[in-house]
Amino acid sequence: MLDHAPCSVPERIQAVCRYIERHSDDRLTLDDLAAKAAMSRFHFARSFKAVVGVTPKQYLSETRMKRLKGDLQTAKPIDAAVYDAGYGSASRVYEQASTRLGMTPAQYRAAGAGVSISYAALETPVGLMMIGATDRGICFVQFGENVETLAAALRREYAGAGIEPMRTPYHPEFRRWVDAVANHLRGEQPHLDLPLDIRATAFQMRVWRYLQSIPYGSVASYGEVAAGIGAPGAARAVAGACASNMVALVIPCHRVIRGTGELGGYRWGQVRKRALIDRERGKNGEAASRTPG
Repeated sequence: MLDHAPCSVPERIQAVCRYIERHSDDRLTLDDLAAKAAMSRFHFARSFKAVVGVTPKQYLSETRMKRLKGDLQTAKPIDAAVYDAGYGSASRVYEQASTRLGMTPAQYRAAGAGVSISYAALETPVGLMMIGATDRGICFVQFGENVETLAAALRREYAGAGIEPMRTPYHPEFRRWVDAVANHLRGEQPHLDLPLDIRATAFQMRVWRYLQSIPYGSVASYGEVAAGIGAPGAARAVAGACASNMVALVIPCHRVIRGTGELGGYRWGQVRKRALIDRERGKNGEAASRTPG
């Protein structure tokens, strides 16, 4: 049992989280963690997910991945970073690279070195938007005031990647992705089903997949999303996942509002969030501009 264990269940769970973070390189079992919290195995597992939003196993996995990312960014040798983070073998990390790092460990350590990203900017009814993509899928969809600011944001996210404007005429696949987003903004393609090449924790991915299931023209509260992914106590964590979304529209975080009916935050501005919701609900019939390329 944890020293000076807190009394309330949420406090016990948070204390276990801190323990996991300090001992992520150890072999931690559900029984061990439940004992630390002075709870039964079943009660602990259920309570942990309700409080944190993910299972203990997922939290341990995310903690290890976070430590791995930090070590790779400090240029620690890959093998040392892998084992220090608690992975039994490098192969386990490479198995998760595409969904957890978005690239191989070597590429991540080099901030995307070896990854090629092409981008294009287009005018939309809700402002200038930039789309960036690798050969695997879309990695960046954001709004901004000008091309230079958006390109700088893309380069900050993938500092070591080869980033350049998509040459015209666009590659057929990239053309299809750009057209799909433009058609979506015109209301001609309500559902966007495009390949993504993004980094995400297990919890973020669960939230983002749920957001993609919210029907066009509908909204859900942060609490409803949390309940929908089986983590009713994780509304604040859901808001955090929405705020970290790098691909606007494709992951429609604008469809999530506060339980009071207020819009809530949106990294690209509340005015734009309202405009997107209103357009989906048919309150604005203005056609979107055609895209270049």
